[in-house]
Amino acid sequence: MPIEYDAALHTLESSFKTVETRLLAGEPPSIEQPLEGLFDKIFETIVQAYRETLLGCALARFLDRSINIRLPYVNQGPNAFNGRTLDERVINPFLHRHRIPASRGPYLAVFRRSVRFDSSIREGQRDKKAYDAFLALIGTLETTHENANIERFLDFLLYKFAQLRESAEVRLARLQRISMEQYDPLISALLTTPSGGRLPVILVLATLRAIKDFFDQDWEIDHQGINVADLASGVGGDITVRRGNDTLFAAEITERPVDRARVVATFNTKIAPNGIEDYLFFVHLNLLAEDARLQAERYFAQGHDLNFVEIKDWIIMVLITIGKRGRTLFNQHLLTLLDERTVPRSIKVAWNEHVAALTRTE
Repeated sequence: MPIEYDAALHTLESSFKTVETRLLAGEPPSIEQPLEGLFDKIFETIVQAYRETLLGCALARFLDRSINIRLPYVNQGPNAFNGRTLDERVINPFLHRHRIPASRGPYLAVFRRSVRFDSSIREGQRDKKAYDAFLALIGTLETTHENANIERFLDFLLYKFAQLRESAEVRLARLQRISMEQYDPLISALLTTPSGGRLPVILVLATLRAIKDFFDQDWEIDHQGINVADLASGVGGDITVRRGNDTLFAAEITERPVDRARVVATFNTKIAPNGIEDYLFFVHLNLLAEDARLQAERYFAQGHDLNFVEIKDWIIMVLITIGKRGRTLFNQHLLTLLDERTVPRSIKVAWNEHVAALTRTE
C-alpha cells in the first residue's frame, strides 16, 4: 500500500511539536544508550543525507510495517516504497520549513539509483563510520514492531534534528508597520506558542522597556533567566523595576494556574523577605483561583499591593497609550530580546511564522 503523504506530514508535525516542547524543557526522549551513540554519529557527519534518509525510513516504518525500508525505489519490488517522492513531498519541505539545516536537493542523490541500504555500497560512501551507524539504526527499525517503540525512535530522531537547529542561525522576520488590530492576534499567537515560559517574560519585558524609554524614566529593569531560582539570584520576581536602591515594583510572569498556595509561597519567599510593597502577577485571569484573590486582599490589608494582570490586555492597553513612537520602541525591544543567542531557535521560527501570518491571505 502506498504511503499517504498527508498523513506522513501530519505525523512529522505532531511529533516535532512534542520534541520541541521537550527541548525547551531540557527533557530528551528516552533511548537505549547504544542507539544514542549511533544517532550521534549520523548527526556529527557532514553527509546530511544519512540522517535525512533515516528520517524517511523511520516515518515509512511507523506508517506501514509491510514496507521494506531498505528499498527506497518502487521498482525494487512489492514491499519497496517511493523514497524520492516521500522526500520531495514531506521530508525536505518539513526540514526547510522548520529552518533545520538540510540538503537542498533530494537526499537519495548521494546514492546510486535503485540503491539497497546494506553493506554492499559501503566502500563508495564518503563517511564509512557514519554509514555503518546509519545501517545499524536501519537494522534496529527493521526489528522493532511495537508501535510505541517505533514512535520513541522517531521522537528521538526528531529531537536530534531539533538540537541540530539550535546550532544554526535563524534570521528574524522584521516588523515593518503593524496596526493595533494586528497586534491582538500576534500577541495571542505568541502567548500560546510553547516556549517554556520565555515568550510571556519577553513580551512583558519589552513592554516595560518601551514605557521606560517613551516616558524617559530613570528605571533599572532587572530580569532573570528562565528556571533560575529566585532565592539563589537574590531578586523578588521574574522582573524587578528599581529606581536607585528603591524597588518600585516586582513582577512574576506565569502560564500556570495561580491558587492560594502559590500566592502564600510567593509572599513568604519573595515579597516579605525583599520588602516589596507593590507586586504584580502577570497571569491568564481564567487560571486565577478565587482563593488566590482573597489571599491577596488579606496582604493588601497589611500594606502590600499584590495585583493580578492579564498579560495581553495590559500590553494592548500600553501600546494604545504610548502611540506610534512607543510602539516602534516596543517592536525594537521585542526583536532585540528575541534575537538573543540564548533564545531557542524554535521560538525564533515560530516568531517568523506568526509575522508571516499577519499578511497571509487564504
